[in-house]
Amino acid sequence: MVSFPPCKINLGLNVIRKRSDGYHDIETCFYPVPWNDVLEVIKSESFQFTTSGILVPGSAADNLCIKAYHTLGNDFKLDPIKIHLHKIIPMGAGLGGGSSDAAHTLLLLNEVFDLKLSPSDLQQYAARIGSDCSFFIRDLPMIGSGRGEVLRPTSVNLKGKFIVIVKPDIHVSTAEAYAGIKPGTPDVSLTSVVGLPVREWKDKLVNDFEKTVFDKHPIVGEIKESLYNAGALYSSMSGSGSSVFGIFDLPIDLKPAFGSMTYWSGLLVV
Repeated sequence: MVSFPPCKINLGLNVIRKRSDGYHDIETCFYPVPWNDVLEVIKSESFQFTTSGILVPGSAADNLCIKAYHTLGNDFKLDPIKIHLHKIIPMGAGLGGGSSDAAHTLLLLNEVFDLKLSPSDLQQYAARIGSDCSFFIRDLPMIGSGRGEVLRPTSVNLKGKFIVIVKPDIHVSTAEAYAGIKPGTPDVSLTSVVGLPVREWKDKLVNDFEKTVFDKHPIVGEIKESLYNAGALYSSMSGSGSSVFGIFDLPIDLKPAFGSMTYWSGLLVV
């Protein structure tokens, strides 16, 4: 059984407060983007996990797909499976590719073993794996709060808009991004701002990680400025970086402008 885990962008990201458990409470709007990995799960005589595409660093045992298998395996008797992940979405980009792979592993396991888990059930399992994993169970625009696992629907609709995503050859760790953050409640709620027309988001819809990342990696800020200069309605870094996206009314080819940087563009379908 095959699935195509998408990535996400963050439309604004406010870091509200540091929690007693060491995490932070945030507020953001998660939005699905059809830039996909490819994931296959099939029953097997022995457990196997293989990858292709972009090299996935670290031990296979630490991969979130395997963590998803063991998370469900704590409550259900699961036979051995073979997981193959073809990695396309870049890592360390703030696009949630690993979280999406984990969530779609849960979805495929639910189908392969006929577990009859509801989307709400699967979201609870996903929340145990990572802060933004729950979002990818439904792949619909959502306002995320808490660690990102508390989700509620939003009416934000970018269907038919054209998106450009650019990732420089920079890896920004989540710990590095949080190190320069001073948590606080914004004067205007993110929910109110995303309710405005997209053209009004600039300077109002803010990603709190940008200042820290731009100061340390100026090229990331330069990419954002380039996208605005090219006519983007709105541009922002996604998550804790280092990818930057621009939203446009019409298709545009900016690949030559960004040289060897990782580049993807396409229509938003949700």
